[in-house]
Amino acid sequence: MRPVFRLVRFGNLVVSFLGTIVGGLVARGTGVGATEWFWFAIALAAFSTALITGGGNVLNDLLDREGDRTNHPDRPLVTGAITVRGARALAIGMFVAGVAIVVPVVLVAPLVGVILAVAVTALLGYEFRFKARGFVGNCVVALLTGLVFLYGGAVGGAPGLVAPFAAMAFLATLSREIIKDMEDVEGDVGRTTLPKGRGLVFAGRSATVAVAGAVALSAVPLLWYLPLASNAGIIYLALVLAADAIFAVSVAHLPRRLHYEQTMSKVAMTVALLAFLAVAFR
Repeated sequence: MRPVFRLVRFGNLVVSFLGTIVGGLVARGTGVGATEWFWFAIALAAFSTALITGGGNVLNDLLDREGDRTNHPDRPLVTGAITVRGARALAIGMFVAGVAIVVPVVLVAPLVGVILAVAVTALLGYEFRFKARGFVGNCVVALLTGLVFLYGGAVGGAPGLVAPFAAMAFLATLSREIIKDMEDVEGDVGRTTLPKGRGLVFAGRSATVAVAGAVALSAVPLLWYLPLASNAGIIYLALVLAADAIFAVSVAHLPRRLHYEQTMSKVAMTVALLAFLAVAFR
């Protein structure tokens, strides 16, 4: 099963699963003391997110086989550990299952279905059209990350409360996607990425601006609906300050140390996810 886990990028599935649950908990605002229906619905939505994410990752590798021979020669489709035919069947199965599993929730909360439709359309649009357009493709991937939180928020009944976190996720992901393109600039095939078109220095500045926007937005919950004097407010502030500091590190050395910077961006996103979770216990 190891090649399959690598193909679907199991770690990304776990993050998308947890992001959906966190979005729902933030919207609900009751911590773990939610209703049984909520836990059932948010679990279905989280599995749906993970399945759609996995299907998208498999589709990405199917379409990127030539570029991956240079940038990622150890990936399962390049090494032959998984056949193209098997990968296609896996991608289709995950997409179908991801939509089917959440139908009971959509019948009760139609907005969940709307967000899912937008996400699947954006994902397919990215793979078949926008990926080759570099920065536009980066924005689509960032949008998909933000939609994960809104998806959970729709299950919780208050997606508006999750909007600041979705916006932060959008900007943080945009920065990371730009850094990934900087790292892969030599092996990118058929893509007009920001570093290829405008150079590494400009791309690095763009990633930095995106991170700055995400850091600025991190204060919004405290200014809007999260009391700073509350336990949740104190925990959120401590964690979000830590995340902001790591985000600053993730762009500090650009356009150098690209793999390190990308890793720091991942760490910052993980800490930020914990900060978002704190808001659920307000």
